[in-house]
Amino acid sequence: MLPDEDHVTDDRWQAILTNDAAQDGQFWYAVKTTGIFCRPSCKSRPPNRDNIRIFHTAEQALAARFRPCKRCKPTGERLPDEEWLAVVTEYIDRNLDKDLTLSALASVCHGSPYHLHRTFRKVKGVTPVEYVQGKRMEKARKLLADPKLTVAEVGRSVGLPNPPYFITLFKQRTGLTPARYRETNTNVQGGVSP
Repeated sequence: MLPDEDHVTDDRWQAILTNDAAQDGQFWYAVKTTGIFCRPSCKSRPPNRDNIRIFHTAEQALAARFRPCKRCKPTGERLPDEEWLAVVTEYIDRNLDKDLTLSALASVCHGSPYHLHRTFRKVKGVTPVEYVQGKRMEKARKLLADPKLTVAEVGRSVGLPNPPYFITLFKQRTGLTPARYRETNTNVQGGVSP
C-alpha cells in the first residue's frame, strides 16, 4: 500500500472521467458511498471525487471491504446477485427521501436498469420500484405516529413530495388514507400502532 492510497491525482481523476482502459491494472478506485470498487475504464456514472479511494491492487480494495462492480468486474469475477442486491437495498434503505428511479439505482450500483430489474425480481420476488414503495410506506406509517407532522411533511420525508400522489399510493398500499390511518391506529397513549 503506497502512502498516497487515498489521494486522487488529477491524472487518475481524468482516467476515471474518460474511462481510460490504458490505466486498467495501474490502479482501482472505490466509491466510499456505495462500497463498490471499479477499474478506471468502468462506464458507470462518474462518482463525486471526494468519495473516491484509490487502491493499487484489487486485493487491497477487497481487503478494505469494498465489493467489485457488476459492470466492469474489476476482479475478473462476477459479484453474486445476492451480494449486489444487498448493496442496492442498503442504498435504498439509507436514501428513501431521494429520487430512487430504476435508472438512478442502476447507475449508483453499477449495473444496467434492465439487469437490475430482472435480477431484483428474481432474487427478491418484487421489482425495485415495489421494494422502494414498500419501504417508503413502512417509514410513512412510523412517521404518522408524530401528530406534529402533516401528511405532506410525511410524504416529503419518504421521498414523495407530491401530496396527492403520496396519499393515493399510501391508500393503495394500506387501504386507508394517511389521515384515516393516523386516526384508526392511534392508541390510548397517543402513538400509532404499526
